[in-house]
Amino acid sequence: MVSTAATDSNGVQAVTSPDNEARMPFMLHLKELRDRILRCVIALVITVGASMALASRILEILIAPAPEGSKLIAIEITENIGVWFKVSLWSGVILAMPILVYQLFAYVAPGLTSKEKRLILTFLPAVVVMFLAGVAFAYFVALPPALYFLFDFQSELAEVTIRIENYVSVVTRLIMLVGLIFETPLIVMVLARLGVVSPQWLANKRRLWIVMAFIIAAIVTPTFDPINQSIIAIPLILLLELGILLARMVYKKKREATRGQADNPQN
Repeated sequence: MVSTAATDSNGVQAVTSPDNEARMPFMLHLKELRDRILRCVIALVITVGASMALASRILEILIAPAPEGSKLIAIEITENIGVWFKVSLWSGVILAMPILVYQLFAYVAPGLTSKEKRLILTFLPAVVVMFLAGVAFAYFVALPPALYFLFDFQSELAEVTIRIENYVSVVTRLIMLVGLIFETPLIVMVLARLGVVSPQWLANKRRLWIVMAFIIAAIVTPTFDPINQSIIAIPLILLLELGILLARMVYKKKREATRGQADNPQN
């Protein structure tokens, strides 16, 4: 193994070898990863702590869509405090999400091209907006009929009393999943911009996507009736159409940019 000697600004010689040169970037990556994770943990501690102070109010908001007169119960001595902690944790994660996403971007940014960095930075605000739009849709549109169906189903045979832990799990799961589903147009747009898919290919897969939309809706929706599943499936189909429209815009720009580089190779 060949070693080389280098002199620093203070005249001190440091011996380096190919092994050291290979190890140093890896160690620097580990240090960078550690620092990013530490910042994420600090952000989560702050946002979860703030959410604890608002957990009771957040629970009231989550319970509000339930049918009037509904009764929630706790059958375990630790159930109420467990729900309180769960709501605080998920609320803290949502509040810290912009910071978490930024730390992830900052960690992978050195390996990205300038064009990829600009693309990600451009779409970051839209990611937050679309997620919040999905949360609002789930809370105000999808959740009330689903809860009415669940609370009212066969209620004439037995009085319906729901565990608060089960209720909160169902509600938060629906809200989070629908929020993620609303990211579909942006995902399609980014894939088209990177050249992974084309608008024509997406348009040719419409029938398959319609079937997939109802399958996804059946998984996301806590009920099994077609009405509540359609409430999720139809927007999902429309979101794909929006994604195809956005894909055509960015895909066209990509083709024009490629054609311009071909016409002007000196640039």
